[in-house]
Parts: sequence; C-alpha cells; structure tokens
Amino acid sequence: MEYRKLGKTDIRVSTVSFGCWAIIGGFNWGHQEKKDSLDALFAAFDSGINFFDTAESYGNGYSEQLIAEALGKKRDQIIIASKASPPHFTKEKLRQACERSLRNLHTDYMDLYQLHWPNWDLPVQETLETLEKLKQEGKIRAYGVSNFGPQDLNECLETDFKICSNQMAYSLLFRAVEYEVLSLCEDNHISLLCYSPIMQGLLTGKFKSIEEVPEDRQRTRHFSGSRQEARHNEGGAEKETMEAVAQIRKISEDVGISMTSLSIAWLLSQPSVTSAIVGGRNAAQVKENALAADVELAPEIQERLSLATENLKKKMGQNLDMWESSSRIR
Repeated sequence: MEYRKLGKTDIRVSTVSFGCWAIIGGFNWGHQEKKDSLDALFAAFDSGINFFDTAESYGNGYSEQLIAEALGKKRDQIIIASKASPPHFTKEKLRQACERSLRNLHTDYMDLYQLHWPNWDLPVQETLETLEKLKQEGKIRAYGVSNFGPQDLNECLETDFKICSNQMAYSLLFRAVEYEVLSLCEDNHISLLCYSPIMQGLLTGKFKSIEEVPEDRQRTRHFSGSRQEARHNEGGAEKETMEAVAQIRKISEDVGISMTSLSIAWLLSQPSVTSAIVGGRNAAQVKENALAADVELAPEIQERLSLATENLKKKMGQNLDMWESSSRIR
C-alpha cells in the first residue's frame, strides 16, 4: 500500500481508502449483515488501508458507529474523515454536528472534517472560521470540502482559511473534474479525494450491456432521463458509456490486470489525486479493491485508457453533478 500526504498537512493517507456508505445497507445497496460490514472494515485495515471516509448522513451516524465498533482499539493507527451536512453549517449547528460525530466515533478528535456539499445560503468564510476554531481546539486535525466546483473552491481560497482537500466524483467514466477542478487543486496544494472510482460496479467488468445494470443503479447522467431512477432530463450517454467499458475491458485483457485495479490505478496516476475512496460490502470485495494500490501503469497504458473514455468525457461535458442536469456543484 502507498501513502500520500493530505494537502499541506502532515497526515498521510492510503492511496486506496475505504468509503463507509455501502456498509450501512439500505438505499440502493440492499440488505446488509452487520457482520459483513465489520469484516469489511477489518479486511480494509489488514490490507494496509488506513483512511476511512464516512459522513453524519450515512445511516444517520450508523456508519460512524460501525467504524468505532470495528476499529476503535486501533484509533491511533487509522485516519478518520467524516462530513457535515449543509443544513448544519452555521456556527452553532456545525459545532453540534462535530460533537455528535465524535460521540458516534467514540473518539475525541477527527483527522479530517469535511463540508459534504456547498451551502449557498451561508458565507463560506463563516463556516470555515468555525472549522478553524474546531481545529485549534483539537477536535479536528484538518478540514476540507466535498463537491465544491471552481466557483466555490475559489471562494474558499479567497478566505484566510486553508482547506486541505476536495472530495469529488472522478473515474474513467466521469472526468468532469479535468476541465477546471484538477488544475485548481494542483495549483493550491489541495488533495483530490475521489469517490465513485469504479462507478457503482460499471468498471468492475461485470456488466456487458446497459440491460444488465440493476435498475436502481441507473441513476446517473450516463443513463437516459427516461430511466425510472433518473433525476435528470437528458438523453444520457448509454452508448458511449458501454463502448468505453468495452474498450477498458479489452485493455484489461491485454495487460492482464483486472478492470477494477486498472481503473483505480489510472485514477491514482492523475494530478492532485491523493486517494480513491472505494466502498466494499464484505471482506472479499475490500481485499480485491486494495490490490489496485500496488499496480503501476506504464504511460502508454494510461494514455490508452484516457483515449478509450475521451468520447464519453466530451458527451458528459463540464457538469460536475453526476445525477442532476441543474448542477448542485458550481
């Protein structure tokens, strides 16, 4: 496992991190046995993953509680990141949300505390000032943002407070961050933490046609707006998506590396990318995902993968919101 520095902090995180949303089950994840969730967390730690990303909104704190139950005794060996929801960004509510997450996690500090989505009704200066105070009090070691596009990132950069990270959707099948966000992060030493790096299983290779993708996963702008779970009004990019998947599968076969590892390794080779946040609902999935950290791709393979998804990148455009046409990310 490789470890990279988080922004300008002294915190070092594993390049493959564990996303702790799916382990709560429900939503579009389906039934989840608690034992499988705990085993997944154990397996992540045993695989060298030290970075665990959660949020107060994941199961209303249940995800945070699972981390505490599984890895509480290894607290000094892990990096915990959680996220506050936009309605909690006022000074008083953000402090309360932080304290609540600390109780769920059974710890007296978080390594990274993030703003889950922008709140355009509040000045970001005020919210960041509260985060800075929480840092000075020792309740958090560092703070960052999530789903902040160029405008919101620039507003953060205009304050006196230094965010260390931005968590965004980024994968071979969704490259909107490459238009502006990547360079902003690189120029300002902001770590990019990437969620949905295997696009809800599309990049594992198990789906060879759109019809094989479960209906409850047909929610992003990759799929037609006529799909039952869609929250947009676009035509989608189903043809381009599956053509890209087929080309990635061919490259995977050529180099003898699984599509999952190939896709995550490509992501980790991009500028400013510090960690790929990969979920896993059981120990076997987590162990397989962790293998990607040891894969080094030759420049020509990186280029082949980028070219394989260039048409899809152009089709999806600069909208940073994977789900909605009226972007919640600016």
